Amino acid sequence: MKTTASHVRADETDPLWVLGDQLRFLGSVADRDLHVIDVRVPPGSGTPPHRHKSIEIFQVTEGEITFGVFDDGLPRMIVGRPGSVVTLPANLGHNYQNNSSAPASMTVVVEGQMREFFEEVGTHSAPPPGPPSADAIGRILAACQRHGIEVMGPPQ
Repeated sequence: MKTTASHVRADETDPLWVLGDQLRFLGSVADRDLHVIDVRVPPGSGTPPHRHKSIEIFQVTEGEITFGVFDDGLPRMIVGRPGSVVTLPANLGHNYQNNSSAPASMTVVVEGQMREFFEEVGTHSAPPPGPPSADAIGRILAACQRHGIEVMGPPQ
């Protein structure tokens, strides 16, 4: 197998929107099934508590993102600022939220199953302002079931 280095700038890739968040795929290590994603998180955006088999590593690069970690019942909140790294093992309940009034960004490493999920549910145009529609939420929840993602409930 031939290996080679790659170089990608986030602004050179096509974005996908998963609800309000903008994702750009930056690179992969195919023989390790690892994928690097740039995620832009607008104020108020985030995920509900969930768990899945993919590991995730988040590095906050801009702004502030609050991570909820659900390992022993009550959530433990971690406030990530630029340079912070949050590493989550497989099947650990978690969520993230941009609770600030400014946009935030993070670089995320995931396994292939999560990339496949994002590619399925992502859209090529930005969503309208405001909360997601019932149809959009239903589409995401159905995809979660197909990809083995357990939604644990609304954000805390």
